[in-house]
Amino acid sequence: PAVVGPEAALDDGAPQIFDDVPGNLVFLHGFGDEAATDAAFASATHISTLTVESQRVAANPMELKSFIAAYDPETDGFDVYSASQGTGLADGLARFTGHPPEKVRHHMGDVGGSFGIRGAAYPEYAAIMLAAKKLCRPVRWTASRTESFLADYHGRAVKFTGELALGEDGKFLAIRMNVVCDLGAYHSPPGALINILNPMLTGTGCYRIPTVFGLNRLAFTNTSPIAAYRGAGRPDINYMVERLVDQAAVDIGMDRVEIRRRNLIPDDAYPYQTPTTVYDSGSYMAMIEEAVSISDWKGFEARREQSERQGNLRGIGMGIFIEPSGGGHMPEETEIRFEPDGTVTLYTLSGSAGQGHETVFPQLVAKELGIDENLITLRANSVHAPHKLKGAGTMGSRSMASHGASLTVTSREVVRKGFKLAADALEASENDIEFDHGHYKVAGTNLSISLMELAARNAAQDGNALDTLASIQPERNFPGGVHVAEVEIDPGTGETRVISYIGVDDAGHVINHTLLEGQMHGGLAQGAGQVFGEQIVYDGESGQLLTATFMDYFMPRADFMPTPRFFDMPAPSPTNVLGAKGGGEAGTTGALPTLMNAVMDALRRSGVKEFDMPATPYRVWAALNSAGANV
Repeated sequence: PAVVGPEAALDDGAPQIFDDVPGNLVFLHGFGDEAATDAAFASATHISTLTVESQRVAANPMELKSFIAAYDPETDGFDVYSASQGTGLADGLARFTGHPPEKVRHHMGDVGGSFGIRGAAYPEYAAIMLAAKKLCRPVRWTASRTESFLADYHGRAVKFTGELALGEDGKFLAIRMNVVCDLGAYHSPPGALINILNPMLTGTGCYRIPTVFGLNRLAFTNTSPIAAYRGAGRPDINYMVERLVDQAAVDIGMDRVEIRRRNLIPDDAYPYQTPTTVYDSGSYMAMIEEAVSISDWKGFEARREQSERQGNLRGIGMGIFIEPSGGGHMPEETEIRFEPDGTVTLYTLSGSAGQGHETVFPQLVAKELGIDENLITLRANSVHAPHKLKGAGTMGSRSMASHGASLTVTSREVVRKGFKLAADALEASENDIEFDHGHYKVAGTNLSISLMELAARNAAQDGNALDTLASIQPERNFPGGVHVAEVEIDPGTGETRVISYIGVDDAGHVINHTLLEGQMHGGLAQGAGQVFGEQIVYDGESGQLLTATFMDYFMPRADFMPTPRFFDMPAPSPTNVLGAKGGGEAGTTGALPTLMNAVMDALRRSGVKEFDMPATPYRVWAALNSAGANV
């Protein structure tokens, strides 16, 4: 018998999926202070309750899952080729096949999308490696789109019941949540972590909520495993919190912006100790005022009346979000090498899936070293790197704050090394040497030598005296933002159009706004896809996947959204030398609550009190029809 949902899997009498997992309950995890939270609820004037679900979705990268393995019997080693976003793939394959990690060389070129599901090894890869070894010939396999729908890791699949306790003045006293997570049939490497860590870290959102308690239940089902998907638990918890805040405003009759103003963490309170973590920096009070102004929130009612005169429903929604990004349990190493031909090579573990690492990392190093960025080449995850670097791959919105910060520290170490070499070259005391815009100068004279000239003088067959390997210990940071969307619904068809979308975002110190905005656009598209249609569906009795092609699974198109407008309001992070924060997942994290709050604002006008994703035309039409609206 098939069990395709986590709540059904946890029911008494549900079919037992694994003998050693009683009741299909993989993990039970509580966080926060239960007693203090219960006491706060007992003293509350108002309690708002809401149940929402972040439905199961498919990542659907442009590039289908594909893998090549070649085996060398002389070295007992493998060369493997596959799209990936992290360094864990080779280690995972080594464990799968019983080979030492140094015997598996992973070649990773350009990646056509990763979104979390390309972070770890898949079982098919191990089978291909074993076949290559048995045949002593390279073996290649590429999935079809339907195979990817079936067997790629899925995302989300988590249900929240949230409760918010409020005082007479609308101040938040406590928040409580019950979380049920679907892990699928097997445990993916990040499966439990994303549904436990991130809800715990940001369960109070960006609000001054004194106490929190949450209970997570993780269940096995007869479905594809759940792994990280753009945002990895952060869009889900922010969706629950912001939907609940809107519900509380409706329940007590308070303006949705005002209830947020009253409860936001003040800008001068950072670093801010929440019940479960410390937020490094932020400026939410300033961001909400900027978003209200840019979106012309005050002028919305006139726009709503105009839409209603045309027979449509119009809604406006706000989503304020905060998310953990960066961090890691190991140092992040980077290396800078000066080549004999006068160029510079950067080695990192930051595989790119379209983020523009090849542009921004050379820009970063060029600025530090004072040299032409066109002389610099990035070699990410290269099997030809001089050293096997330590660190993690591209995940969790960590590239700039981790790899970028490490490259900055490495660049400064190059400059430091150059002082002694420059002093020798200029026949001066090291204490008299200054470095400015790529040149070492003797203070008070016109004597100087450029960094690149110095590199040319110190080249040797085994490398260059300026070659440098350095590292940092990455620390977590907390980006966030305030997003506002307007939607218009045709009640006769249920079709929803997004009229406008603006975001005021804190990604810390911005190194390259164009690349950051590109990430925000992509993240927004994936968030909007989930809000308006994406959903993996299994048949409840047979466990058969019913959405295994694009005939059945919604995919947002380029004409699906208006061009969003994003504005930077950085609060630089003190946790890294760049002051950078994550930006790759912010668009998705903000989009879920913002767009659904706008949809609900429109639907409430016609008496719809409860509604959840996905807001497909049929589901919207049906909700309006059930509420007795004139559709």
